[in-house]
Amino acid sequence: HEQVESLYPRPGWVELDPEVLWSQFVGVVKEAVQAAGLHMRQIAGLGISTQRATFITWHKRTGKPFHNFISWQDLRSIELVNSWNKSLLLKVVHVIFTVLHFLTGNDRYLAPSFLTFSTQQTSMKLSWVFKNIREAEEAAKKNNCCFGTVDTWLLYRLTKGSVYATDYSNASATGVFEPFMKCWNPTLCNLLSIPMSIYPPVKDTSFNFGSADSEIFGVPIPIMAVVADQQSAMFGECCFHPGDVKLTMGTGCFWNVNTGEHLFASRRGLYPLIGWKIGEEVVYVTEGCMSDIGTAIKWAQDINLFTNVDETEKMARSIVDSQGVCFVPGFQVSVNDPYLCASFMGLKPSTTRNHLVRAILESVAFRNKQLYDIIVKKVRIPLQTIRADGGVSNNSFVMQMTSDLINKKIEKPANADMSSLGAAFLAGLASGFWTDKEQLKKLRRIEAVFEPQKDLEEYKPAMDTWLQAMKRSLHG
Repeated sequence: HEQVESLYPRPGWVELDPEVLWSQFVGVVKEAVQAAGLHMRQIAGLGISTQRATFITWHKRTGKPFHNFISWQDLRSIELVNSWNKSLLLKVVHVIFTVLHFLTGNDRYLAPSFLTFSTQQTSMKLSWVFKNIREAEEAAKKNNCCFGTVDTWLLYRLTKGSVYATDYSNASATGVFEPFMKCWNPTLCNLLSIPMSIYPPVKDTSFNFGSADSEIFGVPIPIMAVVADQQSAMFGECCFHPGDVKLTMGTGCFWNVNTGEHLFASRRGLYPLIGWKIGEEVVYVTEGCMSDIGTAIKWAQDINLFTNVDETEKMARSIVDSQGVCFVPGFQVSVNDPYLCASFMGLKPSTTRNHLVRAILESVAFRNKQLYDIIVKKVRIPLQTIRADGGVSNNSFVMQMTSDLINKKIEKPANADMSSLGAAFLAGLASGFWTDKEQLKKLRRIEAVFEPQKDLEEYKPAMDTWLQAMKRSLHG
């Protein structure tokens, strides 16, 4: 396990060094094999799960990057995003596709009728690259520019340039891929002046992508799965059926609902994605996310509100309530307002660090409730099991409060790192190590189940105060 350091070359810019990422990746694979007491010769296949929408462009012939990885958290495209979202042209696009959907009833016209841009998507930052990096623009004119998310770059490096590809789960998370038609979106690329020649071929998620060059690990290792982290966590949690829900609470918070073969168009903060494609099976997912819950908890630790994360639930439970103190999140990109700042409201002379910690944890549960309500309203599929993972799922205060607020049972697995397990499951299926998903279900280990204990009414005063604080902060 190794943390890849983010670089902040300018305010709002977030980058990763491709060389550092590559050497850390190779190091982690070698260490994992060694720690398991295995030899590289015993490895049947490699599955790669990566963060999504972080991308790089490089020269097709030389393999040299035109810039560092631009992170999904990066804000350099904020002006472009705002001007596009307010533009007349986008309104015209909405009207055209709304009419087409009304006339034909064809769902492929639904997503463009709601199209809005956000700083988290790749599309606007890619447009920024071609407006601001001349070498990339020149190379693209000669069909010499390659675009890749983290998975594509790692595949390219692992195979010494012989494999250039991505999978459906990663492609669908870029915002430049049409999930209904399952292809890179020519309409959007024309709109944003992004050349279509830069995109990699898209392959199945569980698939033999080729082998890692033997110079890297000493032996050639088949790469049997490439998958985006949230979809991978969903697969690791065995959310294989429509209505299954995965809730990841890590740096950010992600609610993902398996919608089976139905694609729900994006609206009010929910996005349609491809969960995975294995042969003929294509599973769609609807996602809602909040960007910075783990960041808020880490910040509280950095300023010594507590020493160890494990203390927080005890601190929160040591008091009856947060005494009217509310935490308004916003350390990172808010989908609607990237300039929104985090703040505490309702501070009093009697406020202690316990109140501040409880307010931070409550804000996570309240936002979970908000997202859950949107999902219930917009996704017309009865929700089945809810399975949580990620670092914050180890906090039983947040888990219990979320279960109470949404009035549903939440399962927590014994292993909280589900992205890597999902990639292993997908690689194991492709290499024949497992034959079907039923075998995978038998490997699930549940550590805890949180069932609703308190009535929603008990939380109403605290949640109303928090909603007021959120409103004030937005209109302050």
